[in-house]
Amino acid sequence: MLTLKLISEETERVIKGLEKKHFKGAREAIEQVLAVDKRRRESQLTLDHNLSEAKKLAAQIGQLMKQGQKDEAEKVKAEVASMKEANKQLEADKANAEVELTNLLCQIPNIPYDEVPEGSTAADNRVVSSNLKVCEATDTVGNWTANPVVETAKLPHWELAKKYNLIDFDLGVKITGAGFPVYVGKGARLQRALINFFLDEARKSGYTEIMPPTVVNAASGYGTGQLPDKEGQMYHCEVDDFYLIPTAEVPVTNIYRDVILDEQDLPIKNCAYTECFRREAGSYGKDVRGLNRLHEFSKIEIVRIDKPEHSKESHKEMLEHVEGLLKKLELPYRILLLCGGDQSFTSAICYDFEVYSEAQKRWLEVSSVSNFDTYQANRLKCRYRHAADKKIELCHTLNGSALALPRIVAAILENNQTPEGIRVPKVLVPYCGFEMIDGNNFA
Repeated sequence: MLTLKLISEETERVIKGLEKKHFKGAREAIEQVLAVDKRRRESQLTLDHNLSEAKKLAAQIGQLMKQGQKDEAEKVKAEVASMKEANKQLEADKANAEVELTNLLCQIPNIPYDEVPEGSTAADNRVVSSNLKVCEATDTVGNWTANPVVETAKLPHWELAKKYNLIDFDLGVKITGAGFPVYVGKGARLQRALINFFLDEARKSGYTEIMPPTVVNAASGYGTGQLPDKEGQMYHCEVDDFYLIPTAEVPVTNIYRDVILDEQDLPIKNCAYTECFRREAGSYGKDVRGLNRLHEFSKIEIVRIDKPEHSKESHKEMLEHVEGLLKKLELPYRILLLCGGDQSFTSAICYDFEVYSEAQKRWLEVSSVSNFDTYQANRLKCRYRHAADKKIELCHTLNGSALALPRIVAAILENNQTPEGIRVPKVLVPYCGFEMIDGNNFA
């Protein structure tokens, strides 16, 4: 969440940032935060003053008793007792204000960096890079319009999956429901190959592998900002008040909740493979068919904890890592800088990676790489101690998909069709043990 220091010292910048993110009632929300904080501080000041006065009066009682002024001492005692009752109310007022303040702050999103473009929807995102040729035409905000040259009569991945017996969507419906596919034979092996490839590449880039739980408590959800913002999108185990994770970002980043790190240990670089679970309520239609949007899917996540002055460099390195994976997989891709209105609740800046679906004639998001500045760290109380002066400061947190598998699988199947079958990217052959997906699925 945003810090009170930032809100109170740079109020107008915060409001403008929230407006860029299209947060409704930005000014009213910030003014409410400042009013509640004022009430909290006034209660604390009065309480501190009363405690100081009570201490002085307590000293007078002893002195008066020594001087034999018992009646005067009793009057002072009554005054101290009255002050203690008033202090109880002040403490209650302060505690209520603190709870209200935290609740308000948790409902306010992060503010975007200055370089984040204006805009309200995905149509306003800015394409910053692509390995495809692009048209000269631009839209009103200067975005590039991708125009890949593709062959005709390509099958979509859900037809290829059925043709080669790679993924059984109907069986998933039988076992669980829609959005829970069953991978079979070479389909399962391709999944496993991608998982191992992504983890190996992360390790080569200096990331320490973590195998975290895929079920977390509410405190973890609040720590990274999924709660309360995305509560309806998460599967909730109500009896135990646990949540199935929507991404490994949640358990991995929460490793550092309530932790003070040493400056020399930063940046911390972790990666994790997990299953991810998202309810995706209200998701229907052709754009969510097949692997395009699932309730359960595999993903490798990279997470960094860093110093504020180095986090932009870390973000750049993460972007280069994800781009390198797509290059090695020989997939057509583009990178977009998200506009303020299309950013997540918690991010300060986010780049999306999309691969081109040759059969569907559209782009599919496969990764989001975000810098959260101090927003998550403030909720997590994730801090670090300066080596020189031992000062304690909030960290910056960053994460990204490297990569999410379903749409990568879809793009591999659709973009590598040949008359003989589906060609496997060369980099995956040592992992999966076959070069071609053809009629012999179980070879």
